[in-house]
Amino acid sequence: MHRSDHSHFRHAHDFVPDFSGAERRTRIVIGITAVMMVLEIAVGLVSHSMALLADGWHMSTHVIAFLIAALAYYFTRQYAANVRFSFGTGKIGVLGGFTSAVVLSIIALLMAGESVRRMFAPLSIQFNEAIGIACLGLAVNLSCALLLKDDHHHHEGHSHGGHHHHDLNLRAAYLHVLADAFTSVLAIVALTGGKFFGWTWLDPVVGVVGSAVVFSWAYTLLRDTSGILLDCTPPSSDLPEEIRRAVESDGDSLVTDLHVWQVGMGKFAAIVSIVAHEPKSSDNYRELLREHEELVHLTIETQRCREHDVHSFSADS
Repeated sequence: MHRSDHSHFRHAHDFVPDFSGAERRTRIVIGITAVMMVLEIAVGLVSHSMALLADGWHMSTHVIAFLIAALAYYFTRQYAANVRFSFGTGKIGVLGGFTSAVVLSIIALLMAGESVRRMFAPLSIQFNEAIGIACLGLAVNLSCALLLKDDHHHHEGHSHGGHHHHDLNLRAAYLHVLADAFTSVLAIVALTGGKFFGWTWLDPVVGVVGSAVVFSWAYTLLRDTSGILLDCTPPSSDLPEEIRRAVESDGDSLVTDLHVWQVGMGKFAAIVSIVAHEPKSSDNYRELLREHEELVHLTIETQRCREHDVHSFSADS
């Protein structure tokens, strides 16, 4: 067979869906958030409101996170056909989500530290200005959340792997917006309580509570993204068990080694080592797994079982 006839056997590694809509919306959110960030920090400094200032600081991390998300989309698209990426560029977005989660964790700790400091060294607060800006910030956050929400929910994947079929890069941006909307609500509550009831202590307390909630969201995102980056099989995925069950259904084949990991949003790769007295062809085993559309890269290794291997296996058991 001539070498040119082999072209149709080549396997593509572009497992990334079209993220153009998410990328476009992310860019819009970057511009809106940057303007609001400057406004909140400036008014927070002038009005001496820790809750509003913390909200502005937190919004500044959103700008960084959204830039990370936009760059991740760009590099995912730019290098989709680059052969140096052995299993495609699906993990670039996951890496962007992981980086955003780290930034979110750091700012949550900074918020908590500054809030505790303000408990012992309170400042007078200009409530009217602070409340007005906090309300405006909440409106901006909710608008950005709506921009990102559609794509966040439209990228649901196959049933195998559950939440790991989300676009974790977009999920990171979405969580940043939700976190900021949450801190905006807390800031409004704290400032309103301080203005009408004199509860000035509520402002730093709200900063601590908000930082704890934001950190918990960051931890969840860190857990989900780090598992994929380390090639862990998602705990919610039943794909390994289904592969083993399908291969061993003939009563002769035995799966002796199995590796399953995620290479993209709802896309998995697997290496399967099989021992049998009468091994089937690789095509036959692939046919048994054809229903798993999420299994986009499959490597199968077969070995014939020799008699002494059976005795050795029985002795070890």
